[in-house]
Amino acid sequence: MDKIRFGTAYYNEYLPYERLEQDVEMMKKAGINTVRIAESTWSTCEPQEGAFDFSHVIRVMDAMEAAGIDVVIGTPTYAVPSWMEKSYPEILAETEKGRGIYGARQIMDITHPAYLFYAERMIRKLMECTAYRKCAAGFQLDNETKYYGTAGKNVQRQFVKYLRGKFGDDLNAMNAEFGLDYWSNRVNAWEDFPDVRGTVNGSLGAEFAKFQRILVNRFLNWQADIVNEYRREGRMEYTDQGAGGRPEGAWSVSVGVADDRRNLSG
Repeated sequence: MDKIRFGTAYYNEYLPYERLEQDVEMMKKAGINTVRIAESTWSTCEPQEGAFDFSHVIRVMDAMEAAGIDVVIGTPTYAVPSWMEKSYPEILAETEKGRGIYGARQIMDITHPAYLFYAERMIRKLMECTAYRKCAAGFQLDNETKYYGTAGKNVQRQFVKYLRGKFGDDLNAMNAEFGLDYWSNRVNAWEDFPDVRGTVNGSLGAEFAKFQRILVNRFLNWQADIVNEYRREGRMEYTDQGAGGRPEGAWSVSVGVADDRRNLSG
């Protein structure tokens, strides 16, 4: 870093009238030298499946570059477009309260294969039109990332695999670790492992909550690996989330760190 960054989030696509030029002038007068853009724009950048339009992103970057203002580009993966939910309703997180209803942000299952497929495609398309730009100072991975309560069948299966890796298929050790003999909660075969959302066992519930946080780490590492393919020296990468983080790396600055970094690469 050769300067102290003083910046703001800027969402030109939200504005009901034209004022980009005026906003840039106001930023310059205020001493702002960095803006963050794009992290909330998936439905704008991909209004229909496979139809991409990054014109508003490019337009803002053009204006900032001309003004000497650096830009941090956010991957727009924390709020999914409506067409995705219509095609793949199962991408919405299944929580303790059941399947969510489309509308709010941060409602998806961050482990769902269809979501990850479309998220990767969006990230790569966005990188292709932004990473080479002179004003691109860095990239934000997702936004305020958490696991959003996701606990559906896909997550339950992954949790059982996680436990099998941790206990080496020793069911007696696992039952003893969590005190599952209590109230006849003992598990005597892996295929009989119950849905953890119904557990009354505080130890097992805490382990599942820890595993859900590990999912956040994996998700952000996955995004970072994609963005790193477009890396240029001197650019920064950071996360903006409530739980989870990116392990130490050559060009990463993480905000928020989960309490377990096992099974992470990088």
